[in-house]
Amino acid sequence: MSRSSTGVGHCILSHGFESGPDATKVTALAEAAERLGWSHERPDYTGFDARREISELGDVEARQAHLLALATAAAKRGPLVLAGSSLGSYISARVSLQVPIAGLFLMAPPITMGRLADLDAARVPTSIIHGWDDELIPAQAVVDWAYPRRARLLLVNDSHRLSAHVQASAEAFSSLLKSLHS
Repeated sequence: MSRSSTGVGHCILSHGFESGPDATKVTALAEAAERLGWSHERPDYTGFDARREISELGDVEARQAHLLALATAAAKRGPLVLAGSSLGSYISARVSLQVPIAGLFLMAPPITMGRLADLDAARVPTSIIHGWDDELIPAQAVVDWAYPRRARLLLVNDSHRLSAHVQASAEAFSSLLKSLHS
């Protein structure tokens, strides 16, 4: 887990499935948060993801419970923003329903998760970045989810990994954080 200890608020940045806390996108978000004076942490979910005997996506419920524990503690200290990529965005959104947060940043969020509950999130300022050519999650499903929430939505010419839009992701995250602190 990476952590910065100063700031106007705190961000928990959750990596995607079969990724890690040093992944390119969550690292870029951490750097953006730090530049704006927000503290941050990047939990390591790789142990949960490796539990393939539970499901093809590992132990999603344990992953979510781990984030809930971290978020509950962090929310007691001040403003909290949850951010994540793919499965990390799914658990961030679900946890936002249980912990008071200031904002939510979702990269390539899965709208449906098979036997798990569909994507839902607290009604807080929300920004989303998603690829038009996402091979796992149709862009239209994300548009339909974002519309009634009036979430800020950036659709880019990219696939699920958003690898060509790491900087755009960091800039969109910065924009969200700035809007919360103005």
